[in-house]
Amino acid sequence: MNFKLIDLRNHLNELKVVENNAYYEFLKVSSMSVGLYKLNKGERDKQKPHTEDEVYFILEGESSFQNGDTITQISKGDILFVEAHKEHRFFDITEDLTTLVFFSPAEHANK
Repeated sequence: MNFKLIDLRNHLNELKVVENNAYYEFLKVSSMSVGLYKLNKGERDKQKPHTEDEVYFILEGESSFQNGDTITQISKGDILFVEAHKEHRFFDITEDLTTLVFFSPAEHANK
C-alpha cells in the first residue's frame, strides 16, 4: 500500500468540515492502525484514554501536551508515546496541529 500525505490531509479536512471529525483512520490491520488527527488553533481535544499503546508524530503545529502527570510543549517533528489507558490530551493549541497517529494493536482491538 502507498499513501500520499497530501491526499490524506485533503480527506481529513473534508471530514472536519462535513462531519466535524478530527480523526481519519486510513490503515487498519490486526497489529496496528494509523490515522491523521487534526485540531485547529484554540480547539479543545476531547479524546479519552485508549485501550492500546499510541504514538503521535507531529506533522505541523504547536501546543502543550499532557501525558499522565507530565506536561510538555510540542511542535513539528516531535514524537510522543502514550501507554494504553493513560490520560492524555493536547491543549493550548497555538498553531493548527496535525499528527500522524499509530495504535498498536489496532485501535479498539483491546476492548
